[in-house]
Amino acid sequence: QVHLAESGGGLVQAGDSLRLACAASGRTFSDYGMGWFRQAPGKEREFVAGISRLGSVTDYSDSVKGRFTISRDNTKNTVYLQMNSLKPEDTAIYYCAARLNIRRSTVGELNAYDYWGQGTQVTVSS
Repeated sequence: QVHLAESGGGLVQAGDSLRLACAASGRTFSDYGMGWFRQAPGKEREFVAGISRLGSVTDYSDSVKGRFTISRDNTKNTVYLQMNSLKPEDTAIYYCAARLNIRRSTVGELNAYDYWGQGTQVTVSS
């Protein structure tokens, strides 16, 4: 079992930055690929970014590429999402997730992830 706890969300203005963190506990953190997803009101949960077990491979959705950066620190059992140049359309609940599946082709698939955090709200005002 893996427990995930997100933090760092908040209310910011368009153009601002935020850094989300997701602390993991319970199993060997480096065994898991990690991902960030988000869900806006009335919309389905969508993939934002993913990172491989050792951090050497990252993937991003087109909507955040060039603005967001995913990283991880396996010594701290934590994955981060640095969000720059935030836009109102980035407003959502952000979730981190962990997966044992190492196939890169499934990095953006919700059902490829085994564990989920409770989420943290990010609100971007215009």
